Formats: sequence, structure tokens, C-alpha cells
Amino acid sequence: MVQTRSQTGKTPRKQEYPGLVPTPAVRRSRPSSVKPTPEPEFEPLTPSPTPEKSAFEVVMEFKLRGMPYGENGSANGSTVPKGPAASDVAARDNLKMGYDHRVDNSGEFEFGGVWGTGLVMVFFPLLMWYMWVGQVYYNSQFPMPEKGEAIGDFAAKLVKLAYECSYPTGKAWLVYWGFLAYQSLLYVTLPGVWAKGNPIPHRNNVRLDYYCNAIWAFYFTIATVIVFHVTRILPITFLVDEFGSLLSVGILSGILVSFVGYFSALYRGAQHRMTGRFVYDFFMGAELNPRIFGLMDLKMFFEIRLPWFILFHVSCAAAVKQYETLGYVTPQVAFFLLAHWLYTNACCKGEELIVTTWDMSHEKWGYMLIFWNMAGVPLTYCHGVLYLVRHDPSIYRWSTGVNVSLYAFLLCAYYVFDTCNSQKNRFRQVEKGTLVVRKAFPQLPWQTLKNPKFIRCKNGGTLLTSGWYGLARKVHYTADFCQLTSWGLICGFASPLPWFLPAFFMTMILHRAWRDTDRCAKKYGADWEEYRRQVPYLFIPVSPCHPSSLSTKLIFRT
Repeated sequence: MVQTRSQTGKTPRKQEYPGLVPTPAVRRSRPSSVKPTPEPEFEPLTPSPTPEKSAFEVVMEFKLRGMPYGENGSANGSTVPKGPAASDVAARDNLKMGYDHRVDNSGEFEFGGVWGTGLVMVFFPLLMWYMWVGQVYYNSQFPMPEKGEAIGDFAAKLVKLAYECSYPTGKAWLVYWGFLAYQSLLYVTLPGVWAKGNPIPHRNNVRLDYYCNAIWAFYFTIATVIVFHVTRILPITFLVDEFGSLLSVGILSGILVSFVGYFSALYRGAQHRMTGRFVYDFFMGAELNPRIFGLMDLKMFFEIRLPWFILFHVSCAAAVKQYETLGYVTPQVAFFLLAHWLYTNACCKGEELIVTTWDMSHEKWGYMLIFWNMAGVPLTYCHGVLYLVRHDPSIYRWSTGVNVSLYAFLLCAYYVFDTCNSQKNRFRQVEKGTLVVRKAFPQLPWQTLKNPKFIRCKNGGTLLTSGWYGLARKVHYTADFCQLTSWGLICGFASPLPWFLPAFFMTMILHRAWRDTDRCAKKYGADWEEYRRQVPYLFIPVSPCHPSSLSTKLIFRT
């Protein structure tokens, strides 16, 4: 435990992080009148609940002991470090000093503000129906008006076709919400581990406990789906045969849950960083850490289980459907089965690392996260495999050499994706003393850095300059994009629909990279410039000494 000045009568020693080596920064002169930023004081972390117990058992123990379980009786956490004054924590949460955390007075609006977010909420559900109409009626092409057809007539035809191929049947509602309920049951009953999130500034830097058992839930779900398919209670091919109905249920459910989440937060007084502009606040969300009775963190639950579990099982359904139709599974469909398993399994086995990410610690639970996880990810990321199962293999057949190359490309991109995300998040956990060691398959070489180098910033933060992040600042985006590009390449170029995801993701990561860079520049100041000097490349680690061309500098060095 670090002793304070009042305890020893001396200036406390600088906080040391075991196993971490700070990178020397450029020494800068400072006027003697400016006092250096003091090192944060830390208290010992409260031990996480024992991993052998389920979430339900642990929460009941807390309640029986009369111990608090967080905001609205929903989350346990330890307070570390000691919280500064309220005005300071508001500033650290991107708010002006001295203001209520429930009011966003920063004056900053993302995604184009009210008009941009409003357009997204209207446009994206329509785009999802539009793309499915293209799959069903337009030979997997984007629907376009026929020659001489009026725009109004074309729009009316699209509505009629979408209604025919996407009507939300009662069975689709039952399957979708039954799946959600089953995942909720698995969440509170299966074994798992506990991990601590980032400090929450406006709650005196409390760290919430997150229950992580998605890896158990994933394989338990696979076993359940196999039983349902073999017994014909619900053949897995239902997911592709009735995809249109599930699409509409997912879209409508995402909108419905967004309204419930928003107005529930307002009713309970749990809102955070509200601008007073309904459309924008509804899109961004009202509540930061929504939880149900201390048993389920909704952001974690919706981000891991719903989108990726559904996406993987759609690929499984496509493989089974193709086998029943053709008597074999093509290398292309098998590719999606591998790709979606890799991504889903990675999210599950590294679930404890997600709790300290930006989505969990800063983004609120609004339309953006809810709709995207309930409908956007599972029901648009699958257009590649849907295209394959709906067409003859001769249309998209590749040579053996090309297939092998694409498999190798996917596996290499996955290795970088898995290890770089692990390096970053395990570094943060070691730094905060909250590392959770797991052995979920696969554990890859170089997932954990030994004696990593980093820059210790004046605001108390650190910037990692070792491992993959010593090569490029957003290398995880590069690896992610390469994986999704392989999903398009395996389908060929006869249809634009499999290429929607890589194109969309490229647009999204460019926006995120710009947003992250802007925020970090404001947060770290001169330390960020030193970080950019040490790690000059953004996406691709081209030689910083001899960039090959001006275009390389413009694209990859910023």
C-alpha cells in the first residue's frame, strides 16, 4: 500500500507497476512556478469473488451480508484510486469542471449531432431490409429501378417485397426472444470468473465487478442447438430459411429495447452526460452502467452473447443447409464457419479483457449499442455466407491455391487481432493490479508482454509503446479490417453484398481513429506528441525512418 504524506511526513514514492518498464520521454523544462502533477494514490483492490461460484450465488451472498452491490443495487466494486474533487472528475469525463455529471456541457457532438444520429436511426434499418430484398429478389444485387420506372413506384415495390420476405412471424419472435432468455439463464448459472472495470469518475472512481462466463455459454449453446436440430424441435436451418422474419424481429426488438432502456434510465434518475437534445441523447443512450438486480451487466451481455452467437449459428445453419442440398460443404462456406468461430470464440475467451474498453467504460447504453448488437452485427455481417448458400458454387468457386491463401490470410490476421488486443488489455490489467489469468483455448504466443515499455503521462495515465503497439497505434484496427476483407474475398466479386461489411468497417475505423486521436491529444497533451514521435504510424508499421512514398506518409502516418 502506498503511504500518503500525512502518514509518513514525507513525499510518497512514485507508484511502481511490477513487470512494467517506462519508456524515457523527452525531458522538457518547466517554469518553477508550475507544480508537477502528483502521482495518484492507490488503495489495495478488493479481491474479486471466488471464480467457482455463479453470478447468482455471489450476489445472494452480498445481499445476505447486507453489503452494497453498487448503483441501484446493481454492482459491486472497490474504490481505487481515491477520488479527487467532483469538479476534477467531471473534467476527466469530458465535462466542464464543477458541473453535474448528468449534464453534458462539453459542447461536443459526435456522428453529425442531432441530424447525423437521426439519419442513422432511420437509414440503417431501411438499409438492412433493402439488402435482404436484394438477396431474395435481385440475385444478390442492390435493387435498382427498372428503366422508365418512377421512383415512387420503385419505393412502393420495395416495401411490398420487404413485407413478403421479412414479415416477423410469431415463431421468429419466439425463437429470437427465447434465445435471449436462454442466454440470460446461462449468464447467471454457469461458472465463470470476475474482472474489474475501469474507475468510474463520477462515482468516486468505483470499479464495477463483471462476471465473465461467455466461453461456457458459447459451447453450452452449441450443444443445445445440436440437440434441438437432431431432435427436430428446431432445425438449425430455420435461421437461413426464415432469415427475413428474424431480420425484422431483430430490427424491431433493437428499437423497442432502445426505448425501454432510455426511458427506464430517466425514470430511475440514472442518466449520464445528457445534452437535452432527445434524438442525440436517445442514440447515444442515457445510462452508463445498466444492470438487472446485480445479476447481469446489460452492456457486456448484449455486446458479447447476442451478436456473435447469432452470427456464428447463422453460418452453421448455412453449412448444414448446403450439406442437405448438395451433399457437401464448399470451402467458402467452411471458411465462414471458421472465421465466425474464431471471432466469436475470441470475444468469449477474452471477455474479461473487454471490461476496460471504451465501449464498457464510456459509451452509454443507447440505440447505437443496443440496435447494433441486437440487429446490426448478427444480421448484416452474415450477408457473405447468405450469398454463398443461396447460389450455385460454380459462381464463386476459387482454385485450391486461392482458397489456401485466403485461409492463411485469415489466420494471420486473426493472430495479430487476438494477440494485440490481449497485449493492450493485459497491460492495463497488470498496471491496475486486476489481471485475470485464464487458459481458454486458444492461448497464443505473445499475448502477454514481459517488461513492456510505456510512457508515463503527466495526467497519471500510461501509453504502451511495446509489442504490436510499438509498431502502430491502431494495429488492432488493421488486423480487424484484414479479417473482414478476407470475408469478402472468399465470396468473389459477383455480388456487392458480401463487400458491404469491409466497406462499412473501413469507414467506421477511419472515423474511430480520427475520434480517438483527437480525444487522446486533448487528454494527454505533450505526452501524446511524444507518443506519436515514438510510434509514428497509425495503421501499418512501415519503416519510420524511410517511408517509401508520400502516399505512405499520408495514409499510414498521422
